[in-house]
This record gives sequence, structure tokens and C-alpha cells, in this order.
Amino acid sequence: MQHNVIRLVPRQTDEPTDRAVYTVPEVARLLSLSRGSAYACVRDGTIPAIRVGGRWMIPKRRFHTWLDGLTENGDN
Repeated sequence: MQHNVIRLVPRQTDEPTDRAVYTVPEVARLLSLSRGSAYACVRDGTIPAIRVGGRWMIPKRRFHTWLDGLTENGDN
């Protein structure tokens, strides 16, 4: 008698994980922005980010503090 073995593999998602930083595409999804708009906001300093090498990283704590501090009009 042969037994079938089922192996469960974790599902790959594009959702942010427990990392300390977000990528720009992740922030774009969180804010319902296009990637281009999110990159523009990162480059002009609207969204708090740091550049490491050639990559932009958005520290989660700074991002959520910034987001929580926005007023109804979108001003900081």
C-alpha cells in the first residue's frame, strides 16, 4: 500500500513581513499610490526614507509616526 505524502509549503505573498523597513512598492500599496508617486514622495522627503546604496528603505516606525501625524488635509 502506497501512502501519499502532502507537504505544506508556506504561501509566498507580497505583503510586508516583520522586517524593520518597508520597500517603496510596499508603501505604495499601503497608501494606494502608484509606484511612481510613492518614489516621488520618497525622493522629495514627503515620505520619510533613507537611501542605502542604490535602494530606498522606509523605516516602519518612522513611516507610521509620519502617517499618524498627518492632518485631515494631508499636512504634517
